Amino acid sequence: MKILYFHQHFSTPQGATGIRSYEMAKRLIKKGHDVTMVCGSYSGGNTGLSTTFTNGQRSGNVDGIHVIEFSLDYSNSQTFLQRTLAFSKFAYKSIKLSLTLEYDVVFATTTPLTAALPGIFARWLRRKHFIFEVRDLWPELPKEMGVIKNPIILGLLSILEWVAYKSAHGHIGLSPGIVTGIARHLPKDSKIANIPNGCDLGIFSAVGDHWQPINIQDDDFVAIFTGTHGQANGLENILAAAKVLQEKNINNIKIILIGQGKLKPVLQAQATSQQLNNVIFLDPVNKEKLAQLMTRANVGLQLLANIPAFYYGTSPNKFFDYIAAGLPVINNYPGWLAELITQYQCGVAVPADDNNALAQALIDLNLARDKLPDMSGNALRLAREKFDRQILSDKFVQYIEESYHQHD
Repeated sequence: MKILYFHQHFSTPQGATGIRSYEMAKRLIKKGHDVTMVCGSYSGGNTGLSTTFTNGQRSGNVDGIHVIEFSLDYSNSQTFLQRTLAFSKFAYKSIKLSLTLEYDVVFATTTPLTAALPGIFARWLRRKHFIFEVRDLWPELPKEMGVIKNPIILGLLSILEWVAYKSAHGHIGLSPGIVTGIARHLPKDSKIANIPNGCDLGIFSAVGDHWQPINIQDDDFVAIFTGTHGQANGLENILAAAKVLQEKNINNIKIILIGQGKLKPVLQAQATSQQLNNVIFLDPVNKEKLAQLMTRANVGLQLLANIPAFYYGTSPNKFFDYIAAGLPVINNYPGWLAELITQYQCGVAVPADDNNALAQALIDLNLARDKLPDMSGNALRLAREKFDRQILSDKFVQYIEESYHQHD
């Protein structure tokens, strides 16, 4: 099959963001399919292309993937209007490609919801097979977060959501809640695949050297958060927990926040004003460097704002990187990941919006370092049993093949 794959935020492992689409595309190619990846220029990513843009576009072969990159800058620090324009421009350019290129299957993955537009046009104007992958439920998520309040915009997004689900021949959700959300719009016998983000064991589980940033001592207990510093992540909670630690005069617990995002300068200013010497901010790094840092860390922080839509409706990359590295995880909201952490005994799930409990979890694990090896082993067991990227990518390819042949 020739697959036209749309992912605005596509990145290779040389970037500092998720590589799901890269790994899935490589597995499709290994199984004998051709993949053309269409993407934009994401500030945290690295598409693998370095040639000059011509008429706002460049292309080339990246590890067997034919990549078409639009010169459309996007970052989490942009304003809502800037991001909306970037999404709209990407959708417009993608629709043009979907109506002109030759292919068998069009595959589109969110976010945002407008990523579905080239698939919708290809389905109805060219009768192409369309598979839609949903990483976040729109408009439910931005509505609950308060990012979008305009009822007209929310209404239009609801219509687009309905049309996208009805147009697609196949659907993939990245979490149980997303699958349930998709199912509400489809017949009861619809086959929706639940394929979460995966663990890149080859990157995170076989690291030789570790990287220890300055201001970290060899005997420090290190908690690490890797990911976007945005409204959804609720990082003010970990700063509040850091303040609790400092007030208790506990100086050997250090918290590393590595990543980028709109709220990073605000969080840095807050940490400075409160003289939180136990919090260290780092810039994003590629996967190899991140794996070295995780080798030094003692625990990973899975943090999100207390929004019910997050409980079962997200599949955060950072969690899967943590367990792939054998890191115990502290989680600060209920839901399917908290249930897995408790079931596999690979960390601690604390109540939402309870910063004292978050601080106490760090204190308890610091005092019980002899228990960390068992938690680490359990984290790796969870990674291998349920979230091995190689197994999930095989499931991904099988679903696409079966969906295509059923409607061929």
